[in-house]
Amino acid sequence: MGNGIAQVAARAGYSVVMRDVKDEFLQRGLQAIDRSLQRDVDKELLSTEEKQSIIERIKSTTELEALSEASFVVEAVTENLSVKTEIFSALDRITPPDAILASNTSSISITRLGAATERPDKVIGMHFMNPVPVMKLVEVIRGLATSNETYERVRSLSEKLGKTALDCNDSPGFVSNRVLLPMINEAIFTLHEGVATRESIDGIMKLGMNHPMGPLQLADFIGLDVCLAILNVLYDGLGDSKYRACPLLKRYVDAGWLGKKTGRGFYEY
Repeated sequence: MGNGIAQVAARAGYSVVMRDVKDEFLQRGLQAIDRSLQRDVDKELLSTEEKQSIIERIKSTTELEALSEASFVVEAVTENLSVKTEIFSALDRITPPDAILASNTSSISITRLGAATERPDKVIGMHFMNPVPVMKLVEVIRGLATSNETYERVRSLSEKLGKTALDCNDSPGFVSNRVLLPMINEAIFTLHEGVATRESIDGIMKLGMNHPMGPLQLADFIGLDVCLAILNVLYDGLGDSKYRACPLLKRYVDAGWLGKKTGRGFYEY
């Protein structure tokens, strides 16, 4: 999702620094951006010159210090509280005092991330949907200390990126994943209990409920490790057994079958 966020920001005219821990990840991200923009060139929605200008506005680096002049940072690292708080603490030291630190987290508390900094008033949730260049929604989550000024700047930025910003309070899973993940989890339970095959489960939800993608295929695209992490946040944060992750999901994650990104999940890729 990080490369998608970088792409929409650069396309909106912003200078972007895209940082990751390995150069191979950065190259993979830049290639994904190139392919995405080329599809628009092929559809005559973008000229070759415009595509090149967008790409030139994106600089890649493995150095966190390269963000030292950033006025706005969007974090999109793995869905793990300790990893995210470490990043936010480091960003707090590196970036200018008035820089906003936003998280693309899909479930973790914005208040807790803000507490890892000396600027909790400038920490906010900015949850993009995947694929970022296509999906219009940005779920905006205010932490307990998030200021009105920060909130207004995020709404303004979302509009400039061509997105629709919709608000929700800082609660586990927010709205999107508090509703989505129990559905995905229940689909996994129906597979686990032998109620139907993966094809039938997904086909019933696509043809019967008009979903563009079945829940098992969607889980593969999200990443089964990410699905499990979100369910654990919901279960721990809300204390309700209805958020208990299906044992089959745990087994697949233990096996390293994480979905599309590893070549195998509920389907093979």
